[in-house]
This record gives sequence, C-alpha cells and structure tokens, in this order.
Amino acid sequence: MPRLHRPEEIAEILGCSAWWVKDRARRRLIPFTRVGRAYRFTGEHLAEIIRMHEDRPARPQQRATTPSATTPPAPQPSPSPPSAAVPTVRLRARPPRRARRDQFGTAA
Repeated sequence: MPRLHRPEEIAEILGCSAWWVKDRARRRLIPFTRVGRAYRFTGEHLAEIIRMHEDRPARPQQRATTPSATTPPAPQPSPSPPSAAVPTVRLRARPPRRARRDQFGTAA
C-alpha cells in the first residue's frame, strides 16, 4: 500500500505553500488522489509534479566546430516581404449605465 502524503507535507518538500498545492489539485493541474474530501499525494505524484515544473534548455548545446569544406553553408532565410497594412478599427466606449437607464425613461 503506497504512503499517502498530505498537502502540507508536499508543500514542505517542494518549498511552497499548502494553499498552492491544494489550489493546483483543485484545478486539476497536478496529479493527486482524493480520499473523501481530502487531497492526498503518493511518491509517484510528487515525482511527476517535480517533472512537470522542471525547466529544461530550449535547445541542446551544440559543440563549436569549424565549418569544413565538405559541408555547404546553411542557407540564410530570406526576409519576408512586408505585409499589407491591416486596417485599424476605431473602438468606441459604450455609454455609462446611468445614461442608458435614462434613455428608457425608467424612474429609479
């Protein structure tokens, strides 16, 4: 039987507040187990939460190499032609509620 951790224990391990853990579970953004009305977390849940919030580099580091004569240089992307001007729409504010109520002749 896996050990079930309370949100306070998970928060202490993660270094955040118990409110954050409960809120994320309520919104179903992190994995959890529900026992009655209480949120409980297993060790697998904790590992998955950590993996979900892990930051990784966007692109792996490439080794600095000198281009050799056998590899052709990479083609440079051509600049895109300027796009046609998009017509802008002028926004108008709606009248305040008081003005609209007076418009219909109702007495307040």
